Amino acid sequence: MLFLSIVNLGDCVTSPLWPSETLDLLESLSPITVRGNHDRLLVEGRWDDLQPVDRFTHEALTAPQREKLARLPASVEVEAGILAVHGTPHDDSTCLLEDVHNERLIPAERDVVRARLGVHVDADVVLCGHSHNQQVRQVPGRCLVLNPGSVGCPAFADHPAARKFEYRSPHACYAILTRRNRRWAADLITLEYDWTSASRRAAQNGRPDWAEALAVGAVS
Repeated sequence: MLFLSIVNLGDCVTSPLWPSETLDLLESLSPITVRGNHDRLLVEGRWDDLQPVDRFTHEALTAPQREKLARLPASVEVEAGILAVHGTPHDDSTCLLEDVHNERLIPAERDVVRARLGVHVDADVVLCGHSHNQQVRQVPGRCLVLNPGSVGCPAFADHPAARKFEYRSPHACYAILTRRNRRWAADLITLEYDWTSASRRAAQNGRPDWAEALAVGAVS
């Protein structure tokens, strides 16, 4: 049987771009969606603690739109054996596959990844986001972990250490998960899109750092 679904792994609209229009488009596509930490913070976060981009998004959305994002599930079983989360199965603000070292993301040790998965997660595939870092990893004896990357947010421009982050690509990143010969495999895909218009929009909204990140994949 052919099973086809679009899965959105959270942080749906937070940007100095078109938050409301993006949400309308996502709703028209009806993807399976989990809640990201930025989706949650639109309601739970204290205004003084929000990053500038979260404040922009908060003001661009209506109260019902913000509530709708905050009420998204923290995890979803896409189908039997496939679990979708944003960060880890238990924390939407922690990367599953990376650690922060000297203000840079580095691969997490194997035991750390196993601990973040937790003993109660019994899945063949775990889909995650949060780091915006496109990759696939096999955890021996456990599961395949797939991070499809990010569409329209290659770098964390609001992070205080953004200028220290590694170079990335402005391309839109996603992945296609398929089952072949009883094993799961993932095609990691990057696509060119009109990031010049997105960069221009960020600049118009007073975010030259976001404009640069969108145009080249890094903040200088």
